[in-house]
Amino acid sequence: QVQLVESGGGLVQPGGSLRLSCAASGFTLDDYAIGWFRQAPGKEREGVSCISGRGGGTYYADSVKGRFTISSVKAKNTVYLQMNSLKPEDTGVYYCAVLRRAVVAARFVDYWGQGTQVTVSS
Repeated sequence: QVQLVESGGGLVQPGGSLRLSCAASGFTLDDYAIGWFRQAPGKEREGVSCISGRGGGTYYADSVKGRFTISSVKAKNTVYLQMNSLKPEDTGVYYCAVLRRAVVAARFVDYWGQGTQVTVSS
């Protein structure tokens, strides 16, 4: 049974940092790409970043490029999203997802996690 559990969200001031974790079970990271998405109140869910399975290639949305870093620790079957220089517009619920292709788009998602709230505010 595939399961994704996110953690690490919280309240942070602008300019601060958070690290989100996505613990996967029921499959191995070698076999699938993992993506991070976010959804702000009243907005559509958007793709933020993804990391491919075996090759480890990464992708970032322009809005987070240079500030966010995605990585994986296969021994822990966990994917991380390090978020630095956070801005109020980064606020939202962050979801990790299993992707059937290394493209961070909702149409390629096979499984979603439950989400973790990130709030950037002074």
